Amino acid sequence: MPDKSVDASVQESQTDAQSRRSRGEFVRGVSGFRHVLGDETFAAEPGRYHLFVAFNCPWCHRVTLARNLLGLQDSISLDVAFPGRTNEEDPVGPDLWEFNPGRVATLTGKTLAECTTDTGTGKSYRLAKQIYAAEGSNEGSVPILYDKKTGRIVNNESAEIIRMLNDQASVLGSTLTDAERWNLYPVDHALRAEIDELNSLIYTSINNGAYKAGFSSDQAVYAAAFATYFDTLAQLEARLATDQRLFLTGDRFTEADLRLFPTLYRHDPVYYLRMKLNAARILDYPHLWRWLCRVYAIPGVAESNSLEHCRQGYFGRSWNNVVPLGPMYPKPYPEAYHHPELV
Repeated sequence: MPDKSVDASVQESQTDAQSRRSRGEFVRGVSGFRHVLGDETFAAEPGRYHLFVAFNCPWCHRVTLARNLLGLQDSISLDVAFPGRTNEEDPVGPDLWEFNPGRVATLTGKTLAECTTDTGTGKSYRLAKQIYAAEGSNEGSVPILYDKKTGRIVNNESAEIIRMLNDQASVLGSTLTDAERWNLYPVDHALRAEIDELNSLIYTSINNGAYKAGFSSDQAVYAAAFATYFDTLAQLEARLATDQRLFLTGDRFTEADLRLFPTLYRHDPVYYLRMKLNAARILDYPHLWRWLCRVYAIPGVAESNSLEHCRQGYFGRSWNNVVPLGPMYPKPYPEAYHHPELV
């Protein structure tokens, strides 16, 4: 039975999580910091908040997209972890997000220009885990929305962070006027209901569904996630085709589009192979492909992420650390996203 107390657009039910994992299912954990940006403890102020992210992480990608689309680059500072986590030789331990701009990527043979040290806490922590440990938490995930004024973690649930950034964009110091800025969750009850329904579908079947396919160790669990993922892509393709709409809810870009984009951005160059989602490319869905290119062309979107980080982060954790160089046909990625005419 589904857990009706859980918002399926935000997190996965933890019912029988341990036994499900033991049977080979990937079960995503729950974020522990859920404070509200804009309340009396964490007042919305320009320059006060900081984000810790990793560009290969699709949950972080949601947050960097919101930051850029809402014009918050100047008022919310940002640190970027190396896309490959620590290994067994690290003195603290393996599988930890690390802020280490000196690490060399196997894909390029060079350091990655976007990677930074920790500039947000004032403590120059190397590991995201240390930011949590300072608050007595054992968590270690990104993204982290951090309050530089109080030295506290505000929130580490990406769905809530993007909603709060949208709600507080003006007072946080957006460089865009209200007329210029996308409203990702407009005050329209019918539209909000539509966005909520799409968010739940996209999170369950696409965002988290990709991980359920890619990280399953059970053939039947993988097959079910695989089928649901591609059934949902077909459903979204039909939705866009019905009236040639620009975005999922019509002519305006909303939170539903933002939440779909990180997974589809990764599908052809990464997930097709790494997550075993090889039934089709997004390039094989004409309306979804043109939607993907349309979103990529929005100012701030291309700069919100890096496919070098995605390739390094996903394939660099494979058994031999070798990162595939393709696909190259019909265009290399992300150059292909500039070409909606490829379909």
